[in-house]
Amino acid sequence: MRRLFLQIYVTIVGILVLFGLLSAIGFLLLAPTLQYVSWFEGVGRVAGDFLPGVDQPKEELQAALEKIGKHLPADINIRGSDGALLAKVGEELPAPPPRRTRSGWSHAHRGGPTVLFRLPDGRWMVVRHSRQPWWHAFGGLLVLVGLAVAVALGAYPLARRLTRRLERLQQRVDELGAGELSARVEVEGNDEVASLARSFNRAADQIEQLVRSQQSILASASPELRTPLARLSVAMELLAGADRPELRSRVSKDIAELDELMGELLLASRLDAIQRLEHREDIDLLALLAEEAAHTD
Repeated sequence: MRRLFLQIYVTIVGILVLFGLLSAIGFLLLAPTLQYVSWFEGVGRVAGDFLPGVDQPKEELQAALEKIGKHLPADINIRGSDGALLAKVGEELPAPPPRRTRSGWSHAHRGGPTVLFRLPDGRWMVVRHSRQPWWHAFGGLLVLVGLAVAVALGAYPLARRLTRRLERLQQRVDELGAGELSARVEVEGNDEVASLARSFNRAADQIEQLVRSQQSILASASPELRTPLARLSVAMELLAGADRPELRSRVSKDIAELDELMGELLLASRLDAIQRLEHREDIDLLALLAEEAAHTD
């Protein structure tokens, strides 16, 4: 059975997986420094073996650097241990920070991430890809935007489906509270919300049955109560010649009031039971008010 918590769990897991993929892409675009320190240092040692030494003329260093630049689409600078520019291919790149001692990434240049390779003799080889895609500088921002879009797209269908069913359930509850006993909710799915809808429908059925039963009892109780009242009226007529006429008058008045109450009860039950009025007639409200006021003089 598809449970609501499983739907939420699967959605969250899917979002996390997508987040992991986007994070991996961002990691490849903007790799952290510590991940490839040993690899960078190895490249620096290889470059140090290939490039002319410190005591060699700068012309030889420039020629060797240009030979490397033919095979690498990158801006390459060779700087001394003090940061002075010794040779370059392409654009001039910023010098490594004075306190830096290890190879790795550098994000100081606005043109994109730059790699610093420390050579065994203390010099630096500064390399930056010369054909950076336009979005490279915004890689981190793109990852965050992609994550936000993924979360929004992943969470919206579930949240909308859940809230739509809850809205319909709330509407039916309001209809039932307003007296619409036939209000029912369409059961969709097989999760907790669907179970709640079925429970509401069962409760509405029971409420409707109870109200209909009460209306039926009220409708049948009025005639039953009028029967003993009729017998009391006959008995009072038979006692017409008896003493204590004031008692007989008071009992007659009580019987009349009970009969009137039964009539009102019967009318109320009929108004609740029928779907449409049988007939309509005009009422003199002033006369009705005067009749009700006469009971209290």
